[in-house]
Amino acid sequence: MHRPPSPPRRLPAALLLLTVLIGTLAGAPAAVAADRGTGFGTWAPLSRTGWHGSMRVGDVHTYCIHPGLPVATDATTDHGTSSDVNGLTPQQLVSINHLVTAYGQTDDPVQAASVGWAVKAIVDRQTTLHSWGYEGDDLAGAIDFIMRRASPENSSAVQERAQRYLAEAEAIPVPRTSGSLTLTTDADDPTKGALTVDIDPAATGSVHLENAVFTDTGSAVRENVRAGDTFPIVAPASASVDGRPYVVRASGSFTVRAAAIRYFSTPGQQESAGPAAPWTFDLSTQDAAPRPVRFSPRIRTTARLVDGAFVDQVTVSPLEGVWPRRSDGSFTTLTATADVYRTNAWPAESDEIPANLAPILQLTLRTDPTVGPGTYTVQAPPLPGPGVYTAVWRIDRAEQTPDDAPFVAPGYRWVERFASPSQTEQVAPVAPTASPTPTAVAAPLASPSAAVPVPAAAPAASLAATGIPGMAAASGIGVTVTAAGVGVLAWAVARRRRMPTS
Repeated sequence: MHRPPSPPRRLPAALLLLTVLIGTLAGAPAAVAADRGTGFGTWAPLSRTGWHGSMRVGDVHTYCIHPGLPVATDATTDHGTSSDVNGLTPQQLVSINHLVTAYGQTDDPVQAASVGWAVKAIVDRQTTLHSWGYEGDDLAGAIDFIMRRASPENSSAVQERAQRYLAEAEAIPVPRTSGSLTLTTDADDPTKGALTVDIDPAATGSVHLENAVFTDTGSAVRENVRAGDTFPIVAPASASVDGRPYVVRASGSFTVRAAAIRYFSTPGQQESAGPAAPWTFDLSTQDAAPRPVRFSPRIRTTARLVDGAFVDQVTVSPLEGVWPRRSDGSFTTLTATADVYRTNAWPAESDEIPANLAPILQLTLRTDPTVGPGTYTVQAPPLPGPGVYTAVWRIDRAEQTPDDAPFVAPGYRWVERFASPSQTEQVAPVAPTASPTPTAVAAPLASPSAAVPVPAAAPAASLAATGIPGMAAASGIGVTVTAAGVGVLAWAVARRRRMPTS
């Protein structure tokens, strides 16, 4: 016989509540029973001698922080690292953490008992002194009051060490998880500078550079960095993109002892302290202003004479292959200067300019910020006269403008060789204008019959021999004119003789 399915059963309210409670507890810190650690006395919540040392929770030695409360032998909960523990100050927390970290993780009972006494004294000195019936005001006396019953042979050692631990712990300053990294740039050379670290004296860590390396190692990473360290750095121009100014960045990760404890609690019994891991903090910085690209400019020149003027084709380029740019993208400008010298003869090429020469004029080139490297034409005024002219170009950081000088290395000076063939031209002297040669005028020819002997040209020769300019030509003309007159006269006389008389 077919039966319909039974309706679903509802869980009893108590069972439902238990399920929710179990789910809630699953997300809470797990509680485990605390075990006897290292020390002296009776391992029990309450006893005549008490327990003086550590209690063990898992693999951690923890120490009571409330004198007079029962020893935590029941289930204990690990709450992890905390800097907020029942009103304890940062100074108390850092002191306790120092003790349980540096000395507390031990199997030496004297050391463990000494840490236990020092921790309780840091938290509440008066209760620590008097909770066992001691009426004095001396920590060593209170320790002896108890230890003479728990372990009299170790009482003196515990007294001495507990007081030393206490003094050491109370002198530990509260750490700071802040600080700064500072980058500086050499005023004369932006590729150089330094990184300075300002952190807590107890902190240590590592730093990393971007666009720079440490001068002494050539690496961008530095380990074991401490407070007050200053490291020279090198920021090569190769870090620049397209010749633009570039920025060096520094970042660091540091650790310092924590003003906190690993906090354990046991309901109805003690709260205890275990070692807290060091705090970690990060710092970073970058250049206050971008670093300009440094370059080594060079010049290649070719000179020629144009209508008596010295014209120079000047090609400027960077030795490194990158011409610096400003932050706005324009090229940095460069000023180059040439001194022009004149000599009477072709000079010998040399690295040095002869000491007896002084420049007669100067050429100046200032590159275009929209063009940068390239070939520029520089023309001088007309030259003063004949001679051999040579130009010597130079680039000097001292001659750059204040805005341009940072792009050139300190002390940088480039000078062209004297009398370089491409920079030497001659202006020839102007030849004197010659007097035109006179042309003798021929005399009319007389008929043979009427010819009258004409004296020879001796008079003309004698005039030319005087050396007076122009006289030779002039005397020649005079001789020619006289011969013509004599001929005419002879012709007239002959004609009269032939004519009939009346």
